[in-house]
Amino acid sequence: MKPSVSVLIPAWNAEATLGACLRSLLRQRESRWECVVVDDGSQDSTGSVARAFAARDERLRVIATPHRGIVEALRVGLEQCRAPFVARMDADDWMHRERLGLQLAALQAAPELCAVGCHVRLFPRGPREQSAKERAAPGAGRSASKPRVEGTARRGRAAYEAWLNDIRGPEDLRREALVECPVAHPSLFMRREVLDRFPYRDLGWPEDYDLVLRLLGAGESIGIVPRRLIGWRDDAGRLSRSAPSYTIERFTACKAAHLASSFLAESAQYILWGYGDTGRALRKALAEHRRHPSHIVELHPGRLGQRIHGAPVVPPDAIPTLPRQPLIASVAGSGPRGQIRSALDRMGFVETVDYFCAA
Repeated sequence: MKPSVSVLIPAWNAEATLGACLRSLLRQRESRWECVVVDDGSQDSTGSVARAFAARDERLRVIATPHRGIVEALRVGLEQCRAPFVARMDADDWMHRERLGLQLAALQAAPELCAVGCHVRLFPRGPREQSAKERAAPGAGRSASKPRVEGTARRGRAAYEAWLNDIRGPEDLRREALVECPVAHPSLFMRREVLDRFPYRDLGWPEDYDLVLRLLGAGESIGIVPRRLIGWRDDAGRLSRSAPSYTIERFTACKAAHLASSFLAESAQYILWGYGDTGRALRKALAEHRRHPSHIVELHPGRLGQRIHGAPVVPPDAIPTLPRQPLIASVAGSGPRGQIRSALDRMGFVETVDYFCAA
C-alpha cells in the first residue's frame, strides 16, 4: 500500500523517549503512513530502539548516518519519504491518535495551504500547570528522563503555549510570524512538493523558523488545526535550549534577514516603534542588512526629542506626520503589542501590509 503520509523523525541520543514517540505513532487512527527514523549518529541505543519497532511493523524504516546535526538528518530522511505529505515529529514528543488523520484531511480540503500545524501541550508540567486530575496522579509533575524547567522558564513556556494555541488560522499565523515562531516544528504537516522547493537550510539559526518565514515570504499560506495534537517536550535538555543556533540572538538574526528580504526589500529605511531591549536588538540585526530606522517611536520622556543612531525619537501621535514608510513595532509582551496594534489601526495602518509586530 502506498503511504499517504511520511512521518519524518530525526533522532539523536533519544533512547529514553523514542519508544513513547513511536508508540503514539502506532496508535494513529489514520493507518496509511510510513515512518522514516534517521538515527543521527547516536551514542546510545537509539538505533536499537528504532530497529526493534521496525522489526514489528514494516511501515517503519531506520536510516543510520554519522552525526551531522538535525538539518542534514532532515535532508537525508526527506530523500526516503515516498508519500505526497510529510509530517514532522521529534523523537522526544508524542502525538494524539487523531493527529495524522485530522491534518491530512485539513490539507486535502484546502489546496491553497502549503502546510498545517496544530496546537500543542507542553510537558512535563509543573504543579501550577497541571489539572486537578493530573496533580492527583502518582508521580505527577515528575520527569523520569530530564530535569523539570523551573521558575521563570516555566512561566515563560506556559505563556508561549498559550500564545501558540491562540493562533487558529493562516491570518493569525502570518500576523504573529515575527513575534515568535508561530507553529511548533514537530506539529508541521506539509506537502512534499513544497519541501522539495523549500529545503531545510543550516544558516546558523533555527531551521524550522527559517522554513516558516521563507514559506510566508514567498506568499504561501500555513493553516492550523486548532486542537492539541502534539505533546511537546520542553525541558533543559531540548535542542532549542542548548544548541547555539537557537539562542535569542540567532532568532533575531533570522527575523532580520527575512524582514530585509521581504517586508523591507524595497525600503532601506523603516519606522521603529519601541527601543527597549527587543527594539535595540532588532535594530542592530537589521543594520547588518543596511536597513536603518528613519524615526524611532517611543513613550520614554527622556528619549523624546533625542536622536538614536541618527534617527529622531518621536511620540506615537507624530506617526501620521511622518513620511509613509514600513513600520516595525518591536516590543515584548502581548499587552503592549495589542495597544500598538489598536493605535496603528486607528491611524489607518494595515497589519502585514503597512506594519509588522516583531519581538
